[in-house]
Amino acid sequence: MSNTRRVKPPTPSRTAPETSVHTIKVALSGSRPPIWRRLQVPSSTDLRRLHDLIQAAFGWEDYHMWVFETGGQRYGVTDRELGIRSATAMRLDQIAPGVGARFGYTYDFGDNWEHDILVEAVGDAEPGVSYPRCHTGRRAGPPEDCGGIWGYEYLVEVLADPGHEEHRERLEWLGLDSADRFDPAAFDPAEINTALAGYTTVLARD
Repeated sequence: MSNTRRVKPPTPSRTAPETSVHTIKVALSGSRPPIWRRLQVPSSTDLRRLHDLIQAAFGWEDYHMWVFETGGQRYGVTDRELGIRSATAMRLDQIAPGVGARFGYTYDFGDNWEHDILVEAVGDAEPGVSYPRCHTGRRAGPPEDCGGIWGYEYLVEVLADPGHEEHRERLEWLGLDSADRFDPAAFDPAEINTALAGYTTVLARD
């Protein structure tokens, strides 16, 4: 008798793509405590635009290479040698059509910021509401070029200890005059929605 666990396939969306919204949870892999964002995004969003939205949601600066991965396929800036297909040619509702679908997003192939993306809901847009929007989340996004998740944990440790030999050096690197201005627990959805404002549109009218 086989002990293979059957995985329930994602539930497909039954809403019209033009007015459909995906609710996705984007979590930074390996972060402890967890760092994540819950975004509501038009289902028809292509992966190039989704990259922009994730960058805004985590405070990244789009300095480095990136890629989405799902089903053995990779999407980003087209690169035949790396097997990366064009992200503009694939939409969110195509790679993740329904609830339970998961895919990955990696930013900066050096620091290797890996994100796990889960589709939590798919439904009709609310009349008069602008999308995309950040619904909720947890903790501040790590700064660029701090050495990946382990480097970020070390950075937090150094800044929390005024007596650490690297404390002043790290503050200068961040452009801060005091560690009080660095709060890894900070999360403000209004600030993120301001960053997303340039990408928003109303999908359903009153």
